[in-house]
Amino acid sequence: MASPHPKPAPWLLTAGTSTASLVNLVLASVPSPNTRRSYAKGIADLLAFADGRPITRVLLLEWRAAMKAAGRSASTVNLRINSARALVREALGSGAVDAAQAFDLLRVGNLPVRGVRVGNWLTETQVDELLAVPDRTTLRGKRNYCILAVLVGCALREEELLTLKLEDIQSRAGRWVILNLMSKGGRVRTVAVQPWVKQAIDAWASAAKIRDGRLIRQTTLAPGGVSSATIWNIVRAAAAKIGVANFGPHDLRRTCAKLCHTRGANIEQVQRMLGHADIRTTARYLGTEQDLVNAPNDRLVFGAPSKNH
Repeated sequence: MASPHPKPAPWLLTAGTSTASLVNLVLASVPSPNTRRSYAKGIADLLAFADGRPITRVLLLEWRAAMKAAGRSASTVNLRINSARALVREALGSGAVDAAQAFDLLRVGNLPVRGVRVGNWLTETQVDELLAVPDRTTLRGKRNYCILAVLVGCALREEELLTLKLEDIQSRAGRWVILNLMSKGGRVRTVAVQPWVKQAIDAWASAAKIRDGRLIRQTTLAPGGVSSATIWNIVRAAAAKIGVANFGPHDLRRTCAKLCHTRGANIEQVQRMLGHADIRTTARYLGTEQDLVNAPNDRLVFGAPSKNH
């Protein structure tokens, strides 16, 4: 006798038009270019691992175990699992899987992350050195200085800087601000612009004859703006010149938050400046969970020279 509830057909995730459409939907839903790249790599890795086999909970668990055995960090594994979850949700919305299948697939959890990863920040002296790298007598140098100044002075995300328009910078309550900046999750915030940052913006905009539209453009002054890779290369190259390796745009955002807090700004105000929904995320940016400059055990002084020596 046939079952009144037939078992759904297995979900085959293979290279093809339907899969490409799902992947495109996933990537289009992610605002951050960095996350978009990570999700694309995660989904491609899942495709390769499945190798034509049906996508089941057991297969996802095997994939997770294989990544762990290959020495992937828990953070990397979890990011790739998140990309798979996003793909499952899009598959559910398109009818490629039913609700029961999606529920089963989404039950695959993340690996536990032990401890808190220490962030990457610059000191105030290093920030001064970084800002001195661009040659501000040239058009390119004015633009690159403007990029560094806005990132470290206003704590913008890379994608926020890429889409920032000159008309977004307005005067409010007697000071310059970036008005109604759209953050992750649809949150809106307004960020103060310090006078030295405004001077950097004005110098670049004046030299490039930018009256409106995107602030950060190619030095050819094409109105379409620059790519995420360009921002990365500018920050990384400048940091390398002051002896700091593996440093990217988001590290300047962390640096701004860290230095503001060190100068006395309370964590709630820093949270609002960054646009974080959870104050615990802000705490990780500030390194308040592990202070390596003023470590608690700095107060312990033992091992005094023996009188016998």
